[in-house]
Amino acid sequence: MAATRTLVRPAPQNPRLTVPEVDIRICLGTGGVAAGSREVLKAFEEELARQDVLAVIRPREDKCEGRTVSVTGTGCQGLCAMDPLVEIHLRRNGKSSKVTYGLVTPAMVPEIIEKHILGGEVIKKWLVLTDEGPTEYNPFYDAQEKLTLRHVGIIDPEDIDDYLEAGGYQALYKVLSEMTPAEVIDEIKRSGLRGRGGAGFPTGQKWEFAAGYQSPDGVKYFICNGDEGDPGAFMDCSALEGEPHAVFEGMAIGAYAIGASVGYMYVRAEYPLALRRIKIGLEVAEERGLLGDNIMGSDFSFHIKLKEGAGAFVCGEETALMQSIEGDRGMPRLRPPFPAESGLWRRPTNINNVETLAVVPWIITNGAAAFAARGYENSKGTKVFALAGKVNRTGLAEVPMGMTLREVIFGIGGGVKKGKKFKAVQMGGPSGGCLPESLLDLPVDYETINKTGAIVGSGGMIVIDEDNCIVDTARYFLSFTQSESCGKCPPCRIGTKRMLDLLTKICEGKGTLADLDFLEKMAEQVKIGSLCALGGTAPNPVFTALKYFRDEFEEHVVDKRCRAGICTALVTYSIDPEACTGCRACVRVCPTEAITGERKEAHVIDNELCIKCGACYEKCRFDAVRRS
Repeated sequence: MAATRTLVRPAPQNPRLTVPEVDIRICLGTGGVAAGSREVLKAFEEELARQDVLAVIRPREDKCEGRTVSVTGTGCQGLCAMDPLVEIHLRRNGKSSKVTYGLVTPAMVPEIIEKHILGGEVIKKWLVLTDEGPTEYNPFYDAQEKLTLRHVGIIDPEDIDDYLEAGGYQALYKVLSEMTPAEVIDEIKRSGLRGRGGAGFPTGQKWEFAAGYQSPDGVKYFICNGDEGDPGAFMDCSALEGEPHAVFEGMAIGAYAIGASVGYMYVRAEYPLALRRIKIGLEVAEERGLLGDNIMGSDFSFHIKLKEGAGAFVCGEETALMQSIEGDRGMPRLRPPFPAESGLWRRPTNINNVETLAVVPWIITNGAAAFAARGYENSKGTKVFALAGKVNRTGLAEVPMGMTLREVIFGIGGGVKKGKKFKAVQMGGPSGGCLPESLLDLPVDYETINKTGAIVGSGGMIVIDEDNCIVDTARYFLSFTQSESCGKCPPCRIGTKRMLDLLTKICEGKGTLADLDFLEKMAEQVKIGSLCALGGTAPNPVFTALKYFRDEFEEHVVDKRCRAGICTALVTYSIDPEACTGCRACVRVCPTEAITGERKEAHVIDNELCIKCGACYEKCRFDAVRRS
């Protein structure tokens, strides 16, 4: 028995007093808010009050007599392509139904209330999901299995009682009342959980290392890495916005396991909504005795402090992150010693990312075997992926490890937008790589993806199509890592800049075949010579682009051609006289008056005046402007 006192089992102080007849849940994640969901929530509240047929309540206000409607803001509901999303539960005459509408605007609210809430009629033209039958969006939901995001998009992230009613903090209670630190570590080890921040290191083994070291004053630290900086990645952001208490609980369980008394949440300042909800959650969790001194009446104390990061990508690397917390410039340290031995302020320290910690309470509650039963070979459990780019159903998807890229992109994601041809998926952000169509049937697990030259990373998947240039894509991601280099070690500081110069030269049509060979050699030197993972993985987009799309590079340097028409120095615009109607739309948008021709007659582009801006190509409705 771990506890030496009688512990207080966590329970909501203000439980729901009645089950509402109508339960309206509106996505208030960052994507939803950006799309206008706050205005939609306000419109529901105002219209329901105006109609006066239903008593409008907040989820925990005083009980209302008769029919009630609850209006709740939630975290991200997943299908970001259809934000703002509104989920409506109706409970009448012993029957229950659930419907989700997408792309909701305030103007749609009166009709939803009149037809659906009052009349019981589902409005099919706005339908995303219903329990009465499949829709075109069912494939996005049906293949998912939510463990990490189990309550995200369902509960109110600013109401701790919502989390407690969903079973929150019961895993921490179990740990403190029934388990020793060693038993906790063993449970996580047997689950097969690996770090979801990118490297995939076994979490239980990491905790075991930290538990084995002691500092002279007995102080240890437990850090949550929320410095999610990959372009196109929003997994950690959504978890923090939608269920911050799950991360707190995971941290507290880990801290108990390694013997830490102080925790830090390192979250970038560009996540204002997540930061706001973290601050609300930390304050109320301490007030309720779920964090802080003598948690739940036990002998275990754990305080969490919040550190806002300034947006440096390199601070996602754990030693640079610790430098930042200490008040210094975020720059990596030499290892060994590793953080488990000498980390924050030279004390034993453990660092896990948001997604890793958010799933820990589920493992403790449901058991290691239940988690290990999901997944693929040595990659157990589920993984959250952020689908972005040229894919129809952008959003967050949590799936069992081992699902193929094709199943994720074409099954869950619905394939490429506008019927375009798939070209590649950038896996693992700027530290990952571009994988071609021929690899779409590979299972997504750490070892398989690593063999391709890419990485699973934190879970970003950016889909690119035939209109994207692979050389320009590699240049973009390298420009990001080059600008984010801390400059401490020459291979990264100088090497990434030299590689970027070469890619720019190739995009400008000035490259040679010798440049391609030199680019590969330079990438190898940066990879093996850099101090930290930022430099070590920065060449990955270049390696994979050259490996799988070398023909496009050769087109740029030999034929002086960019097949996607992205590299402007290699593009020529012309007008097909057979297709041109003489509508003059292209003339009106041309900034240099390079297009001439009479109305209703074929027009001509003067390539001496053309600056290759592409405005005419985008404007033409008759596919008369050609790009070659």
